[in-house]
Amino acid sequence: MKYLLTLLACLTTFSHQAFVSAQDTLSYPTLGEIIRLKPELDQLIPGNAKIEVVAGGFDWAEGPQWIPSESSKAGGFLVFSDVPKNVIYKWEAGIGISEFLKPSGYTGLPGYSRESGSNGLTLDNKGQLICCEHGDRRVSVLTKGGGKMTLADKWQGKRFNSPNDVCVSKSGLVYFTDPIYGLPKGETDPLREIDFCGVYVIRQNGEVELLTKEFERPNGVTLSPDEKTLYIAQSHGPAAIIKALPVKEDGTVGEGKVLANLTEHMGKLPGAPDGLRTDAKGNIFTTGPGGVWVIKPDGTILGRISTGERTANCAFGGKDGSELYLTADMWICRVKTNTKGNGF
Repeated sequence: MKYLLTLLACLTTFSHQAFVSAQDTLSYPTLGEIIRLKPELDQLIPGNAKIEVVAGGFDWAEGPQWIPSESSKAGGFLVFSDVPKNVIYKWEAGIGISEFLKPSGYTGLPGYSRESGSNGLTLDNKGQLICCEHGDRRVSVLTKGGGKMTLADKWQGKRFNSPNDVCVSKSGLVYFTDPIYGLPKGETDPLREIDFCGVYVIRQNGEVELLTKEFERPNGVTLSPDEKTLYIAQSHGPAAIIKALPVKEDGTVGEGKVLANLTEHMGKLPGAPDGLRTDAKGNIFTTGPGGVWVIKPDGTILGRISTGERTANCAFGGKDGSELYLTADMWICRVKTNTKGNGF
């Protein structure tokens, strides 16, 4: 452990490019621990699982998304946002890091906001990359072989705050959250046009509909495998919660219930509820204070992947969808699991 801590301390002093050059390897250092609160966690995460550090040196890593690719030895590659850098990076096992898209979320004049780049990423049903763009205050799609198209940048003629995270249903509905984290002055920014932080859906015809404005700071969003439940994480200190909202036949949502309340851990452990994903069995893997919490659909907390860092988001990937990737502050981490992500 002493050697690991020394190694990681040294890595933090490297330039970004130097660290990238060191990542064309399949042998990775590890950090943190798996905290097992219920025996059932062993069915999802093996007893010998480690938290591997596959890359690092980023300002604030967010929005991991696995991109399947038949040309890749690993069955695909990971993309993720570095929000302050305004860049989406690509990581491929055995190769390392390369720049995937720049600018990623802001195309205006320099100096707009510290968090101006893209944040949450996902794939639409055509395999195209959908981006939540803080600086340009929109949800966009990167067309295959072409440029970006705006999916939505306004609701009732008013610009969004800073779209943060996104998921897509099998029918093509695009759900996203819109807190204020990308605005230069946050909640009090004079550029703000919508005076609440909403959760929205973009319909197949492009219509944008407000689903709820009950959250102070809605953040991560994902669907259950049967798409009957929409999970939303709130990164708000006084109410750091994960809520489950029933999805109606028309794609709107009903009154939600608190699935997990992590407020008591705020300030004691690093981080807050942020990005989240479900596995094929419906278990929820959500970032929160102290790493990634693993929660059953009934709200039972099975354990925590404790990175020791502020952990922003997670996504399943790998050839069969059994690898869980974490964005933990400056690090990109991986945990090999016994389960598979929803959609694999």
